[in-house]
Amino acid sequence: MTISEKLQELKKRETKIKDMGGKTRLAKQHNKKKLSARERLELLFDAGTFHEIDMHVKHRSTNFNMPSTEIAADGVVTGHGRVNGRHVVAYAQDFTSLGGSLGEQHAAKITKVMDMALKAGIPIVGMNDSGGARVDEGIDSLKGYGDIFFRNSRASGVIPQISLIMGPCAGGAVYSPAMTDFILMVKNTAHMFITGPQVIKTVTGEETTFEELGGAITHNTKSGNAHFACESDEDAIDHVKMLLSYIPNNNMEDPPLMQIGDDPARKCPELDGIIPDNPKAGYDMKDVIRAIVDHGEFFEIHELYAENAVIGMARLNGRSVGIIANQPLVLSGCLDINASDKISRFIRFCDAFNLPLITFVDVPGYLPGQEQEWNGIIRHGAKLLWSYSEATVPKLNVTTRKSYGGAYIAMSSRHLGNDMSFAWPSAEIAVMGAKGSVNVVSSYRKAQKAATDPESKRQEQIKDYEQKFNTPYIAAERGYIDAVIQPSETRQRLIDALEIMSTKKEALPAKKHGNIPV
Repeated sequence: MTISEKLQELKKRETKIKDMGGKTRLAKQHNKKKLSARERLELLFDAGTFHEIDMHVKHRSTNFNMPSTEIAADGVVTGHGRVNGRHVVAYAQDFTSLGGSLGEQHAAKITKVMDMALKAGIPIVGMNDSGGARVDEGIDSLKGYGDIFFRNSRASGVIPQISLIMGPCAGGAVYSPAMTDFILMVKNTAHMFITGPQVIKTVTGEETTFEELGGAITHNTKSGNAHFACESDEDAIDHVKMLLSYIPNNNMEDPPLMQIGDDPARKCPELDGIIPDNPKAGYDMKDVIRAIVDHGEFFEIHELYAENAVIGMARLNGRSVGIIANQPLVLSGCLDINASDKISRFIRFCDAFNLPLITFVDVPGYLPGQEQEWNGIIRHGAKLLWSYSEATVPKLNVTTRKSYGGAYIAMSSRHLGNDMSFAWPSAEIAVMGAKGSVNVVSSYRKAQKAATDPESKRQEQIKDYEQKFNTPYIAAERGYIDAVIQPSETRQRLIDALEIMSTKKEALPAKKHGNIPV
């Protein structure tokens, strides 16, 4: 065979593989408003930068009719390229090729690029669209999943791992995305569950649908398994690009520094009047965040889950930061089980990848109730204390209004290693609110009993307590608050603090790892 004939043979083989499952199956994929695996990768990577590897890999199963079954690229496209100029590794399962089912060689392709990403210190993006384990290959499929899970664990906290669910993802397949840093799901086409509706009906008698059981909205609002609910494949990929823009390639690098032209000395006069005079009235903490960060751009994460807590990424003077806040509009900003989990995991991600943490505090306490106690608020709440204490990145907080009791400690207080704490004049930092305090303090109760008008006396005591204790000044006198500041100056003070703490060095005691409450 001549060189020319060999080149033609290569082109012929590549063309056949790139046809994937064929035109009919590709049309079905498009009819479901789903892109093909290769189309998804083309959208993710900068034009002309994607380089595929292991295109010619084939399965080697001899079971059933597998020897005569051809699966283009063994059902998964793997490779590397650039996303906004930065190196990224990715894989995309091809549902048109035997349902994107995972067999021995399919898994080997994925683990190869996972190893590559870990060695190179660059992010990995996985696009999941698969019918699950390739039953024809038996236990080799299960071995493949185990190999992937092992690498998910080893890569965690070393390189960013991002999972997109763009079709079915069921059974053992769901555990790999669950072990990654972020999960993005596409509405109406993505489904993720351990057992499907038919099995559930057989075993428990419950009737449900794919969407109700494991759709994007379900996992973004109820289970908290997913961080984003995206409108389409294109929207999901845009979200990935935005997410990558805030984070470094690996845990040894700093996040990207992007000068985007927002004056670091800019004041935020709208914040001086944002706190209502009525302590029971709510306000949107996201308005506070957007007023302070560069150009008002706040990339919220887990937006639809545990909405009493707000997390996301932003920039201050071009520096990427992780934002955590209580949301007074939902449950008055109380901490509960789900909010504690949501915040804790985000803290640990930011700490692993060197993003400073900024916490905005308006919290009346942990949410009381029998269900919270029975479902483990103690251990889940302790997780929040643990995560802030463990984090060694710069930690700043701003108390805007309420900060009571154990929740005061939990929300990045000085006592958990916070580096700089600020409070607005509207801040109320105390063990509890005035109404609760006058019912508990013995001298107050005795005075009420002795009064001719106990209720009038109680109201008088409430005002007295508020003036003495529901202020930021006692905490400031103790040095627990570094400065009481004008709300309009918050942006300036945070940027200055970040600059000072940018060279922070802190080491944890030598240990294999801690035993975090779960």
